[in-house]
Amino acid sequence: MRLGVIADDFTGATDIAGFLVANGLRTVQLNDVPPADLQVEADAVVISLKTRSCPVQQALDESLAALAWLQARDCPQFFFKYCSTFDSTAKGNIGPVTDALLAALGEDFTVICPVLPVNGRTIFNGYLFVNGVPLDESGMRHHPVTPMTDANVMRLMDAQSQGKTGNVSYKVMDQGADAVRAALAELKSKGFRYAVLDALSDAHLVVMGQAVAEMKLVTGGSGLADGMARAWAGTGDAAAAAAEGRPPKGRAIVLSGSCSQMTNAQVAAYRAEAPSLAVDVDRSIHDAGYAQELADWVLAQAQGGLAPLVFATQPPAELKKLQAKYGAAEASEAVERTFGALAQKLEAAGFDQFIVAGGETSGIVTQSLGIGGFHIGPQIAPGVPWVRAVEKPLSLALKSGNFGQERFFFDAQNLAG
Repeated sequence: MRLGVIADDFTGATDIAGFLVANGLRTVQLNDVPPADLQVEADAVVISLKTRSCPVQQALDESLAALAWLQARDCPQFFFKYCSTFDSTAKGNIGPVTDALLAALGEDFTVICPVLPVNGRTIFNGYLFVNGVPLDESGMRHHPVTPMTDANVMRLMDAQSQGKTGNVSYKVMDQGADAVRAALAELKSKGFRYAVLDALSDAHLVVMGQAVAEMKLVTGGSGLADGMARAWAGTGDAAAAAAEGRPPKGRAIVLSGSCSQMTNAQVAAYRAEAPSLAVDVDRSIHDAGYAQELADWVLAQAQGGLAPLVFATQPPAELKKLQAKYGAAEASEAVERTFGALAQKLEAAGFDQFIVAGGETSGIVTQSLGIGGFHIGPQIAPGVPWVRAVEKPLSLALKSGNFGQERFFFDAQNLAG
């Protein structure tokens, strides 16, 4: 094993795993902390947790358990993966988990790098941008669980951690890996505990990948992992690494729970050409038979051609109305339960390809289908690979809310088979 990744949600795990495979690393994703006796042969192991917005102590316990499992297999380097939009509350969980991992490893310094330039996530002078717009002016400002109202990653990290955060600017990145290493050493000598790394381009990713090669713990988005893997010369054959996760032709369903801007656009584009049905929040809460009704509708539509779409995706104004009427937590939990029950019924009916939008939705679908691990396959879009379950013949495309282009649901089906 070359790299052990602890990811704070399901789609974030498949995101980083996809980039590792694209760079030739045989990668296995495991859902939740695996049993102590589980044996895995891979260049990289990604453990996906559900710790992005859970209580802080739960996030700490699960992250440290994942670290211990990786340490027991002599993993030489560790990566704490969070979203490239730094999704977190004022109190965590990114800062507390980072501090706990540092303490467990006996380290006192690491990097903070939520970047992915290919998907428009860049950092300039420590400020995080989404497609050229500051984070706090992007769609993330209205996120229903972790609204982001500040684009300054240093301030965000300082507010939820035990140390002080500095910045390595893009100007230093332009000077190469040696200059970045020197800047990191200087920050550490001045008492900084974390360093936010600027990145404006793919070239910066390779530089930072080289610069952090000897660090025991790094943290960030999948762009940093992409740079690290690219900096490792001759890692392997990307096509061979992705072969075990490539989906065969099968029977597909699209399930969309994310309310992000991009997923709203993807749902709108797909609905124009494919059969679709919106989830009724009230019935999700009160009607125990609702999931079966949705399954019956899907079966009636699945006559070949494009896969049916069942969606809870809503624009911000409609989402606010639903949350005001039912409560944000109750509405979200009820919809996720419905998606989980629907996935189980569709698997029993012979569906073997699940295209899912949204981290929470991906998590509940994966858990409901009883999947403990994946082989990572080819990428549908940057950060979104097809994956194939280790335990059963099921393939999934698990998409973070804002990832992919407008025709993502079409592209996923075109790549299968």
